[in-house]
This record gives sequence, structure tokens and C-alpha cells, in this order.
Amino acid sequence: MTTMIDLSSPVSRGDISLLAPHVLAWVRDCVDLCTPNDVHIMDGSPQEDRELKTMLVKKGVLTPLPKYDNCFLARTDPRDVARTEGRTFLCSPKRKQSVPNPEGVKGQLGNWMDPAELGERIKTLFPGCMKGRTMYVIPFSMGPVGSKLSKIGLEITDSAYVAISMRVMTRVGTKVLTVLGEDPFVKCLHSVGVPLEEGTSDVQWPCNPDKVLVAHKPEAMEIFSFGSGYGGNSLLGKKCLALRLGSAMARKEGWLAEHMLISGIRTPDGTKKYITAAFPSACGKTNLAMMSPKLKGYEVTVVGDDIAWLRPDANGQLRAINPENGFFGVAPGTSMQSNPIAMATIFKDTIFSNVALTEDGGVWWEGMGDKPKSCIDWRGQPWKPNKCSTPAAHPNSRFCSPLVNCPSLDSAWEDPEGVPISSILFGGRRPRGVPLVYQSISWEHGVFMGACVKSEATAAAEHKGKAVMHDPFSMRPFFGYNFGDYLRHWLDMGKKTEKGTINLYGELVQTWRKWRIVVARIWRQHPSNSVDPGQVRWSCSCKWSSSWLGTNQRRTVLA
Repeated sequence: MTTMIDLSSPVSRGDISLLAPHVLAWVRDCVDLCTPNDVHIMDGSPQEDRELKTMLVKKGVLTPLPKYDNCFLARTDPRDVARTEGRTFLCSPKRKQSVPNPEGVKGQLGNWMDPAELGERIKTLFPGCMKGRTMYVIPFSMGPVGSKLSKIGLEITDSAYVAISMRVMTRVGTKVLTVLGEDPFVKCLHSVGVPLEEGTSDVQWPCNPDKVLVAHKPEAMEIFSFGSGYGGNSLLGKKCLALRLGSAMARKEGWLAEHMLISGIRTPDGTKKYITAAFPSACGKTNLAMMSPKLKGYEVTVVGDDIAWLRPDANGQLRAINPENGFFGVAPGTSMQSNPIAMATIFKDTIFSNVALTEDGGVWWEGMGDKPKSCIDWRGQPWKPNKCSTPAAHPNSRFCSPLVNCPSLDSAWEDPEGVPISSILFGGRRPRGVPLVYQSISWEHGVFMGACVKSEATAAAEHKGKAVMHDPFSMRPFFGYNFGDYLRHWLDMGKKTEKGTINLYGELVQTWRKWRIVVARIWRQHPSNSVDPGQVRWSCSCKWSSSWLGTNQRRTVLA
């Protein structure tokens, strides 16, 4: 059943009356600009999810995986397999508001575009871009719905793949619209950039790689993405909102949006503390978040594996939420040896992308285990290990899985107040040339250490080879404003929490300024991507157990 209510395209599914006037006005503008065939307002229900997946299977976009429970495989266009950092921009009135402007060299900490130029690009790219396609209106919450730490956005897209993936990675549904009310929201407009002319057949993975654009307007809370269906470019709640716009909002509001995992660690004496840890993409955050300790009496639980929003509470305690609702993890290297928790998570309600399809209706990737005798590779071609020199799975192939699948999910993962953070870690992919673990002597020194982090490039973006790149705070591709101001904000956060006190398991009340910061490169570059729990214990011991150090001094961990 379709209804026409104040839109130039019919609403084929969903209740348009749920859209507040300011939401409806924006949706109407997008419909008029993009001219879709029809409009689907998502309610986030399981029935809606099943219907969309069934439709995508019929179109050949998804392949069912009968070996698992409600799992599917998507193969992207080979030209659309990673984030496009070179075509990702911040838009602000002045260049220096977005990126550093060094003289005589090309900056590596983001790209700037004049808002006027972006306006012209939008006028060129988006008119009629959704012709012949369904426009999906996706109300989503980054963080628990209703939490004061969360942010609400609406993504408009012409990709059903994006629609079902956003349902995994964020909280999607009509409840989000109810909580939003008349409040502002982040406006996210995405198109694959391939209008479907009447009488023409669609391709399996529509994209327009020659015209890819990912642009952010922090002051207006707007995101525009065109030409790519890859998750990092199209799931706009993820890096685009949660980090780029998120860090800009955090600066204004006095908190931090960081490229960090969040985990809980319970010690043998029953003490539980939470840590965050920042590594660049494809450098081990998921493996550390899901660590299975071999040390007797230790337990590690997962709050999130990629993004942390941190805010001091009224008492000065830094608290963190995971704004995401799922895992978007790198598949290659994930195995029962390197990450058994992930392997217990990803074979239910998961969308795999660019992995190999096995003869028994399952998936395989390099590093997963024994090679299959034959399979279909990520390009859809027959693959045999003794006859093919190319990998069966793309190096940046992914699994998109709900957090609730994780057997080590922390009981407080949706606590609207966030979990109390005791340690912050920084790390990277550095097989040689730096100490395995080291610590700073103060908060300010720790900020300096974080700013100096370097790491090998990975397949998560378009970089080639394993060049060691400067990746401060593991945020190099994700800063939402000038890095110099970002550093100043980190220093200010140390001062902001100076007046707050933290009770260390009822034994000691101490101000943040008396803490030390530990910069711990806990990544151990094993081929299996394994993480040494002993290094985590060392960093934890710096402040949680004076007996391990033989001193009463507590220290903070910044890694």
C-alpha cells in the first residue's frame, strides 16, 4: 500500500505521520532533490529486515549462507572496497578550522573543501540521483536510545544494503523518532550515484567510483556521501557521525569522541575496571576487545570494539559509551586461534562482505583455518589454493554482526550513563623500532605520546603497501576539526577533570591530576593478530594493584 502525504514521491512503507515537522521538511527537500521512485520510512522491525533481505537475495545483491543462522554474503564492485580518504572532506568557512595548513608540504590530517564548492558539487551530483530507486529514511540513534550521551541522526539512502547494515550497526526504529521530538538531528544523505533509467537493468553492486564524495559540515551537522556503497563511506552513523562530526560536537560540548575500543577487565580479587584503547583500523582493536585471558582468574568483557564517546560526570569520573550497536570487523586473520570470541559471534544474523563462499554454504578467508579445496572468491570467481595466486577474500573483507551475539558482552554495554573508565591505551601496527610497552610521566606527556603514534598502513583505506604513517591518537582519517585544536581540547580535558575525584575500589580517593598516564603499545604483531594479556595486566597493574608495583602510587593508563 502506498500513500502520498506532502511528498513528491509516494511513501511505499512506513508512517510519515511519525516525522516531526522539521524532519518532514528535510525529507521533503531530499525527495525533491533526488527524485526517488518511492520512499520507505524504516521502522526497524524484524519483519522489515526479513523482507529487505529477501528482496536483496532476489536481486542477487545478497547470497544466503545456509551453513549459518540468518547470514548473508555481499560482493561489492572491486572498485568499491575501502574508505576513500582522498575524497573525504571537512567543510568549514575557513580552512584552518578543519585542517592544519603547513607551508610547503601537503597535510596528512584531513582534507578541506570550501562550503561554496560543496554546494556546487551537491547541485551537480545529487539532482535525480535516486531516479528509479527506493529512498530509505533511516532514523537511528548512536548510543542507547534516550541516553543523554547519545546522538540521533537520520540517514537517507537509495541502498537497501545500507538500510539493513545500519539496522545492525545502530539503533534503528520508530522509538528514535519519538525520542527525537522537536530536537535537532544529524542529517545524513547518501546515494550510490547510479540513477536507474526506466527499462534498464540494475547491476549487482551499483556505485560510481569516479565521482565518490564524502563531505561533512560540522557546524550544520550534515553529511553528504555519493558514489560508494562500502560501509565506511555509506554507513554514515559510523566514522562520519561517530568520529568526524562526533569529535567536533565533543569539542563544543566538553567530551571526547575517539577511535577506541571499550572493555571491562575483572581481576582475580573481583575488582572490575574498564579500559579504552585506540588502534588504527585493522590493527587489532576487535581482538583486544574480545581477548580471552590465559591468566588465571582474569575475565575480559566487551562494551565496544571501535568507537568510544567519553564524558566526565558530575564527580569528574570519565565515563564512556559505545555509540554503535554492532561489529564491523575485518575478517582476514580472524580464527579460533586469534579470536574465538569473534568466531562465536559472527555466524548469526551477520552480513559478510567480500569473503570467499565455500561449497557447503559457508565462508572462508585467509587466516581462518585450513584452506578449502575449492571455493568462490570475493570477485565471484572459482578459486583453488594450488591454482590461484590471488587471495580468496579481500584483505579488507568484513563481518557486520550485532553486539548482542557476543558471548563476552559486558552487562553494562547499554548503560545510559556509560561505564567508568580507568585506563586509556594507544597502540599501532609497529613490528620493530619502538618499545613494546612504555608509559608517560603526566597527562600532558601522555597527550604528546598519543600525538606521536605511528602505524603501518592497512587495507582499511586506499593506501598501498605497509608504509609507516603518522597516525596521532589513531584518529588521522577521522578528525572533525583542526588537529592543533584537537590537541588543545585533550589538554583542556585533563584540566576539566582536575577537580573531579575518583574512588579506586573504595580504597583511595584521588584527583585525575595525581594520576600518571601509561602509553602502552600492547600490539604484539603475531601473524595471528593475537594480543598478549600479560601486557594488559601490566598496564592495569600500574594503578589497580599496588602490590604488583611495590608502591602505593596509582597511575593512569593512556595507550
